[in-house]
Amino acid sequence: MKTKSIKLPLGDGGLTTYTLQPPRAFATVSKFNCRVAYAAVHVVADPLAENGLGIRPAIDWDATLRFREHLWSLGFGVAEAMDTAQRGMGLEWTAAKELIRRSCLAASSGNHPIVCGAGTDQLSGAQSLSDIISAYQEQCAWIERCNGQVVIMASRALAAVARSLEEYHQVYSKIVGSCSDPVILHWLGPMFDPALGGYWGSADLDIATENLLLLLNALASKVAAVKISLLDRDREVGIRRRLPPGIKLFTGDDFSYPELILGDETGFSDALLGILDGIAPAASAAFGALDRGRGDEFLQILTPTVPLAQHIFQEPTFHYKTGLVFLAYLNGLQTHFRMIGGLESARSVPHLSRLFVLADQAGLLSDQELAVERMQRFLALTGVI
Repeated sequence: MKTKSIKLPLGDGGLTTYTLQPPRAFATVSKFNCRVAYAAVHVVADPLAENGLGIRPAIDWDATLRFREHLWSLGFGVAEAMDTAQRGMGLEWTAAKELIRRSCLAASSGNHPIVCGAGTDQLSGAQSLSDIISAYQEQCAWIERCNGQVVIMASRALAAVARSLEEYHQVYSKIVGSCSDPVILHWLGPMFDPALGGYWGSADLDIATENLLLLLNALASKVAAVKISLLDRDREVGIRRRLPPGIKLFTGDDFSYPELILGDETGFSDALLGILDGIAPAASAAFGALDRGRGDEFLQILTPTVPLAQHIFQEPTFHYKTGLVFLAYLNGLQTHFRMIGGLESARSVPHLSRLFVLADQAGLLSDQELAVERMQRFLALTGVI
């Protein structure tokens, strides 16, 4: 590599010369059996189309599907059309519907695992519980028609209308009952979407947790798993230990994932994570090590990725998508750093510069020369250099 250092604005008011670490190669695998792991994936915007704030999204379908093939090749399942794909932040239901169709078709042709998010984002304004149920059922039916497994995402509309566990039970029992196969339920905390505060009928997380467990026990025969995205390791472990038999827990904790996935004497969490979008080579190698019974090696590989994840998912957490897209750009997995909704502007230049450093320190710049070139191009565009 010709260039081993780069000047970066790291937030101290000037430029700092950063010297890259020796490159690292991961012993990736194409399949692992120790855990179920889905990467919640981003979409690639069409850079030649209008993709500004409030504009209907234009997606580069070929690049978007290539990224999914990349993840499948590393042993991961794909969690499609979820928060990472900018649901509710640029990706509306019409585009999500087409995304689900195309990704499920690609998954079917390669016999790859895929789950897809169902929500109520085709609704607008105040809604009744029956409207919310109908919206959910429409999306669930489409996903099952496309041969995907349904993930029931948390609904902003339901959070705005429902006030009690009984109302949540009314909605979820109808939705789950209308699905042909067992579903995955998703509790997305307000740090990921402030409009989801008070979900499960209470803003008190202890009460909300008890309400969720009551709901899971009532619907256990139709629920395959629950995904917990609260960035609260102890709460997740507590829920995991109290789940009805046969229900998996997918961690959505992008801060504490290594120890939650490794588990303890009482069990472990499987994974449905946005950070897997960005750390896939390291995570593939780590799961390969775990398959060989090497929990120590699993942690040794994944632990250096945690500072990068904590940086990408720092507050405001819901803008983590920007960091994942930037990392994909640095690694040559897409040709540009543009996003639907114009959300490439959601993180600062110093934030993305620090991301570059942390990705390098985690060994996650797959081609350092390309990454340096693209980082310099980005800094020149922003007027830094």
